[in-house]
Amino acid sequence: MTPRLRLLLCATTIILPTAAQAQDAAPSAEAVSLATIQRRAAGMVQAMTLEEKAAQLKAEAPAIPRLGLPAYDWWSEGLHGVARAGEATVFPQAIAMAATFDASLVEQAADLIATEFRAKYRATLGPDGSSKRYRGLTVWSPNINIFRDPRWGRGQETFGEDPHLTGRMGVAFVRGLQGDDPVFYKTAAVAKHFAVHSGPEGNRHREDVHPSAYDLEDTYLPAFRAVVTEARPSGIMCAYNAIDGVPACGSPLLAGRLRGDWAFKGHVVTDCAAMADFFDADAHAYSRNPVEAVATAVRAGTDLICLEFGRDKSSDPAIIVEAVRQRLLPEGLLDRAVERTLADRLRLGLPPETTPYSGIAPENNDTPEHAELNRRMAREAMVLLKNDGLLPLARAPRAIAVIGPNADSVDALVGNYNGTPSRPVTVLEGLRQRFPEARIDYVQGTGHVGPPLKPVPRAALCLDAQCASRGVTIEEYAGTELAGQPVRRATGTEVRFDWGRPTRAQRRSTIRWTGWIVPEATSEYHFRMNVDDGYRISIDGREIADAWDPGDPPSIHNDGVVLTAGKPHRITVEARQEGDRGDQSLLWTDLREQEDAALAAARKADLVIFAAGLNARLEGEEMRVNAAGFAGGDRTSLDLPAPQQRLLEQLHATGKPVVLVLMSGSAMGVNWAQANLPAIVEAWYPGGVGGRAVADLIAGDFSPAGRLPVTFYASADQLPAFGNYAMKGRTYRYFAGKPLYPFGYGLSYTRFAYEPPATAPQVEAGKPLEVSARVTNAGARASDEVVQLYVRHPGTAGPRHALQGFARIPLAPGESRTVRFTLDPRALSTVDAAGRRSVQPGEIEVWVGGGQPDTGAPGGWARVRMTGKAVALPR
Repeated sequence: MTPRLRLLLCATTIILPTAAQAQDAAPSAEAVSLATIQRRAAGMVQAMTLEEKAAQLKAEAPAIPRLGLPAYDWWSEGLHGVARAGEATVFPQAIAMAATFDASLVEQAADLIATEFRAKYRATLGPDGSSKRYRGLTVWSPNINIFRDPRWGRGQETFGEDPHLTGRMGVAFVRGLQGDDPVFYKTAAVAKHFAVHSGPEGNRHREDVHPSAYDLEDTYLPAFRAVVTEARPSGIMCAYNAIDGVPACGSPLLAGRLRGDWAFKGHVVTDCAAMADFFDADAHAYSRNPVEAVATAVRAGTDLICLEFGRDKSSDPAIIVEAVRQRLLPEGLLDRAVERTLADRLRLGLPPETTPYSGIAPENNDTPEHAELNRRMAREAMVLLKNDGLLPLARAPRAIAVIGPNADSVDALVGNYNGTPSRPVTVLEGLRQRFPEARIDYVQGTGHVGPPLKPVPRAALCLDAQCASRGVTIEEYAGTELAGQPVRRATGTEVRFDWGRPTRAQRRSTIRWTGWIVPEATSEYHFRMNVDDGYRISIDGREIADAWDPGDPPSIHNDGVVLTAGKPHRITVEARQEGDRGDQSLLWTDLREQEDAALAAARKADLVIFAAGLNARLEGEEMRVNAAGFAGGDRTSLDLPAPQQRLLEQLHATGKPVVLVLMSGSAMGVNWAQANLPAIVEAWYPGGVGGRAVADLIAGDFSPAGRLPVTFYASADQLPAFGNYAMKGRTYRYFAGKPLYPFGYGLSYTRFAYEPPATAPQVEAGKPLEVSARVTNAGARASDEVVQLYVRHPGTAGPRHALQGFARIPLAPGESRTVRFTLDPRALSTVDAAGRRSVQPGEIEVWVGGGQPDTGAPGGWARVRMTGKAVALPR
């Protein structure tokens, strides 16, 4: 241990480091305990001024050199790999990890992610020990909210709709990130978003959720409880929404459930800019001003504030100081908040660091070994939804047509909250690698929600009708209405503007580009601006695209226009930008050329792979998407978008076998495909090398064993209103209709047989129950099987049945294994209308099988009688 770390961790009084002390011998790391860390954090806080303490509540915590405290940015993202920090191993999206039903593998992946965080931290640490955003060691992951409705755009970030599966995956992920040292963190995990948060995205800053006591205990809190009590994460992030009239970052749940019932000792950080929602008139308007807001949050148990109070953050510490001086916030509570965050920083090791993880070097990022684990995760996540015998392929095809908007898309690999894969393998590239002897023809054929688009080439744009000069005229205006005189006039080579992040303030600007466009071929063309905010496009004085107001319904027109080869056509493009980020560029396509080429490629092929679905530009966090079936990052329809569906039906009509590869972060109602196509694969957003896993599945290099962590409904019409947080009618636990594909479903290249589960005929209430079942691979292919255990309480008002155990096991052909489960009292409990959990005497039913009961999955029931008196369980 270095002298500075010894001083920071072991001293009980403030001792400033000196040059002489730097040569002192230091005690071993084993001598450091949690108690010494807590004492050191308290001592540092005592030595701070009020202003210094207030500044430490900011996620961009400033340095205090006299205390040996470097600047630190708390904000880093690691949902499925190191995100927003350059090249890293990009694992499949979180929802895909859940589809593996393999908690051990998820823990291994999280441990690898922590290694890469350490590697990047070491590579980017400032000479003064400071860290930068997205390159620190506090990882704001995992997202353990319940994916209660498939329309939620951020559901891809979760581990699905089931509380038990989410809890087990969340515990594994946090353990992997934090490591197994009793004192020091490898990285510090921050589970989110507490609590009762799952859309709609467009209303999240003002949503006031009133969950029933039953739904709170039965659905919304169990995963948080498991993660907090078992994995002990460093932090918890509170949500944007309000709960029973109180913003989540000031909710009584922080003191009552989180810190009280579950004894959480770590820090609580706000979701970014959630503090502004406390007082914003367009949000909760719960507090009168920022001073009251911060006082309310810190008193409730919030310790750290991300993006603080909105646009003007220069006075943030002053706001916190004012809350203390007005006696709205006792200074002792401010001290408590800073002590909690400092303790977690000390457990990470303040630079120069000496911890069990100090040997991780920059070269430990994105290694071949990491790529191999990533490939295994992608394979395990694949879910085979339909197969009439086409897969695995009996022989390598001579010609393959690869078509669809996700076929050669890196966006479709990575999902959101992602890093950058250094060697991405798209579906197209994966098929080329796996079938090197085949002729592979690739045609995009369609975009996700419209024609496939590509940037308008510079050579097609002219400043004048005679094309004497190439380029376009640019006029930029202040504000969002193209009003007044331009603040800038210029010429450029293309219709493009990179906004970047010039300031931390929101930008409100508009730009008009004018010129002439000259196509090489006569055809019908479609245009679109690749922009987060509004735009309009006119050709020869006729408006062909109007998406100016992001609040408009998705019926906004985007008409095709016939352009003549070699003829200049007058073009005007207008775009607006509100916010602090966003790039703009003009895209176009020749629609008929794309569709004709796709069908021609299909007719020449032995096999058609149609890579379809969504990407994180359509579903995600608080987005502006002007397209039918989407709203604010959420979805209004579960259907495959119309342009993809139309092309899919045309490809099927060629008579060639079509494999539909769905890439999405949420359920899709592919009813036509289920009725008409021979094979359907759900690949999710499968990570940086996910395309090879798709190809390997099609070739039969492994037998798929992924299972759905969410219900695939036939239609959104089967669901209650999206904004209704009551669980009745939602998820497999409370949905009474017939889904397209049920939770826990997934096909294999072999088949499995189950003997009836064995268990005691009765057990005393409050005692654990042992259950075992023998599983046999009754087919000719080696494969993993996901054994699922569900519990049912006949005659109660609870869920139809609930997952309470699962195990992913490998089985060779003909091999049998006995799988054993231990169900603790909580797994055997029920919840009453008042939210009280207990184990009640009476009969329970236990199902062990390859899927849910009553779905046709193999498996069997056992009945057990709970004896004795009812046993109340802690919340």
